[in-house]
Amino acid sequence: MLYYFAALLAAALILIISNPQSEINRWAAIFLSFASIGGLSEEVRGAGYEGWANAIQFLNLTATPYAVLIFCIVYSGMPDKRNRLAQAWLKWVLLLPIALTAAMTPFEPAMKIDYGWLLVWAGPYYVAGCVLLVLSLARESNRSKRRNRLVTTLIVVPTLLAALAFIYVAGAFYPEFEFFEYVSYFLIYSFLLALLCVFVYGVLGVRLRIERDPLDDAMKVVSTGTRLLNHTLKNEIGKIAISAENLKRTTPPEDELSGQHLRIISESSDHMLAMVERIHSRTKDIVLTPKLSRLDRLAEQCVESCRPLLVEKEIAIEMAFEANPTLLCDPIHIKEAIGNLLSNAAEATQPGGIVRVTVRESAKGASLTVEDTGNGIDQEALTRVFEPFYSTKNNSRNFGLGLSYVYNVMRKSGGSVDVSSRVDVGTRFTLHFPKG
Repeated sequence: MLYYFAALLAAALILIISNPQSEINRWAAIFLSFASIGGLSEEVRGAGYEGWANAIQFLNLTATPYAVLIFCIVYSGMPDKRNRLAQAWLKWVLLLPIALTAAMTPFEPAMKIDYGWLLVWAGPYYVAGCVLLVLSLARESNRSKRRNRLVTTLIVVPTLLAALAFIYVAGAFYPEFEFFEYVSYFLIYSFLLALLCVFVYGVLGVRLRIERDPLDDAMKVVSTGTRLLNHTLKNEIGKIAISAENLKRTTPPEDELSGQHLRIISESSDHMLAMVERIHSRTKDIVLTPKLSRLDRLAEQCVESCRPLLVEKEIAIEMAFEANPTLLCDPIHIKEAIGNLLSNAAEATQPGGIVRVTVRESAKGASLTVEDTGNGIDQEALTRVFEPFYSTKNNSRNFGLGLSYVYNVMRKSGGSVDVSSRVDVGTRFTLHFPKG
């Protein structure tokens, strides 16, 4: 039983330490903590502390289903997170059965819990929690988030249903039933699956942070490096430019060959300076200035800016604005990110092809998709498209920083970007924005 307590408590600590600001992680840690103390009751009772053992058992049986349901509500985002007052009231109302159970339970001379009454309210709490997890999985459109929700659902739902069956149902109909042996099998299943998925996919954001760290670190290194490079090259190019200008003034007009070489030096130094400035602008740390902005209008402005290129290449543009969500975002950086995706789509698409821009809204937030019927990206390259300085284009003006910039903007904005592609079919980039 102590192993049971230690394992669940360790899982709770990992979740809360990994992201203490996350309400989802906090409630997951709370329900795991209340579930863990069930492993202490018999040990405490055996040590002669009957009153403490009764209190621990009562909290384990009553607070766990409450914390489970609140976790599932917060994790699923249903009801809408924007209605914080309703969520706060719901959390208080759902405490009422625990208070009633406490009032109905005699603690002296010995605690006697009415498992029938406990099943009446705790059963629906567990079932509702499982239903919310499944519904949130079904409603998730973001591919990477859907995978994480699937992992969480597979870890949590079977063990919750096992706890309901072998603790609450068995307690109501077979009070002497030894439940723990059966529940322990499901706990082992959850622990092993969670351990595997933390390293492969992610559980409640723990792996998500690990997955993003390499790219985030790469962006920080590139930002620092280009800042130093920008400073050094500016100084050196400045010296070259000044020297070239001085030589121009001292070179006789009739010496056309020297004049031509000096012009080449001057133009090359200007080009190098512009190149370094462009690289630096794409890699420096982004500072957002959020404003309320309509996502469909930002998309429309970007399409209009890109339309001459699309017309020149004889590419059709389709816009499907299924919603007009208002976001708190930096319109300048968001427009630049959308413009990058449109430019990439135009470059990848042959004459006669199509570029589609779609804006949608759901309970989870808003999304903008840029889809083309171009060459597509092979799977090996697809895993690296957001890396700084990685590019599949043979273009001297392309530094492989456009998609890194898009990733950085969406990360700073609290959203995400994902990509799917098939060679010779096309590519789809989707920007996901959280609810405001």
